[in-house]
Amino acid sequence: MNNELDHTGEHLIDVIIAGGGPTGMMLGAELRLHGVHVVVLERDLELTKVVRSMGLHARSIELMDQRGLLERFLENGKKYPVGGFFAGITKPSPELDSAHAYVLGIPQTITDRLLTEHAIEAGVDIRRGQELVGLSQDEGGVDVELADGTRLRARYLVGCDGGRSTVRKLLGIDFPGEPAQVETLLGEMELTADWDTVLPIMTEIRKTQLRFGIGPIGDGVYRVVVPAAGLSEDPRVLPTLDEVKTQLHALAGTDFGVHSPRWLSRFGDATRQAEHYRVGRAFLAGDAAHIHPPVGGQGLNLGIQDAVNLGWKLAAAVDGRAPENLLDTYETERHPVAAAVLNNTRAQMQLMALDSGSQAVRRLLTELMDFEEVNRYLTEKITATGIRYDFGEGHELLGRRMPDVELKQGHLYGLMHGGRGMLLDQTGRLSVDSWGDRVDHVVDVSEELDVPAMLLRPDGHVAWVGEDQRELEEALRRWFGEGEVL
Repeated sequence: MNNELDHTGEHLIDVIIAGGGPTGMMLGAELRLHGVHVVVLERDLELTKVVRSMGLHARSIELMDQRGLLERFLENGKKYPVGGFFAGITKPSPELDSAHAYVLGIPQTITDRLLTEHAIEAGVDIRRGQELVGLSQDEGGVDVELADGTRLRARYLVGCDGGRSTVRKLLGIDFPGEPAQVETLLGEMELTADWDTVLPIMTEIRKTQLRFGIGPIGDGVYRVVVPAAGLSEDPRVLPTLDEVKTQLHALAGTDFGVHSPRWLSRFGDATRQAEHYRVGRAFLAGDAAHIHPPVGGQGLNLGIQDAVNLGWKLAAAVDGRAPENLLDTYETERHPVAAAVLNNTRAQMQLMALDSGSQAVRRLLTELMDFEEVNRYLTEKITATGIRYDFGEGHELLGRRMPDVELKQGHLYGLMHGGRGMLLDQTGRLSVDSWGDRVDHVVDVSEELDVPAMLLRPDGHVAWVGEDQRELEEALRRWFGEGEVL
């Protein structure tokens, strides 16, 4: 913790995170890996009971492995094939360059709990029932006002407070895009109809209406998803059970005897992206920066990946070692990734529409996905394994995330739990000694590594490939700042 005091005489907070969902908790834990003093402000007193996300894709699973969280997630989830997630077009799973080429089925409520536990273990200060309502900033930090009148000051602020982000609005960041055209109702409830009756009806309807579904989730409870009759006047108003029954009758001719809902919710297909991810010392991440239809199950995953990209960069800035423009790379790297997700979800929604033109395009794409290359390309979009950040010209691996490989010292991701950079060195002639407090040096690594050496950032993306010490040091300065004088 730093020794600087704020205007109340309390220790100045390094980073305040507004929003305690998966993005906020992952970011908080990432910052704590580097000793950053983090406070998470969460309006709600308890974790949400609403299950919007149902799983983690390959890239997010890789990140959990890189931070030593994989086993606890695997214990609470179930593996599924990666095929069939693009617009619900059923195809065999293509080969992915990942040790985790599967979808991990795990309800958002469990993901929330596991990431909250991880943040607590890391030492994140989580303050529930505290809502950010105002902010201002100067060259030295950000002042935050809470609903109860409390004022806090931090070096940096990150808004992880969802699609209706207060932080984004207070910063005056535009959120352009398209409003919702359709709404969908969902919830968890019990049925009087038996599953053998429900299944054939649901299967027949889903041949054309892919926004409909009923599935058992255990203990006699079912997850029900059904198109709404139209757009609600206020999407924040929860649907009623009668509304769900009416829509089930309209589609299936029966409401299946739904009763005793655990929770009910609605979501639209609005598609928007923040014009900027940063204003001064304040940032946006997760749904605060981008919203899109849930097709393909990418939203929660996108937010977690935002957090891992930003965490080590923000920690370097707090420590005073961030190279010039390092914080700007958060937006230049992650904004295009989210824009691509918005684009593919727009396309998927069109492919799921019921008009004859959309269905014709869907049939054509279904044929094209019989080509392995097309199937893999679209699956890599959903799983985020095909991302390549623009680090300039160089080796084909530059900017890509490094898959897990077996090294003589153990598997790669097992060596990345500390969130540090890493030099994988086959030559034995290179040195990172001046950066030894930030970068690990692994020598004589593996026959699987078919390059002389590579430098990995803490998020697992390849920052440099080569064998020249001078070029290596240039890359180290670019991403990790100046080295210590030895």
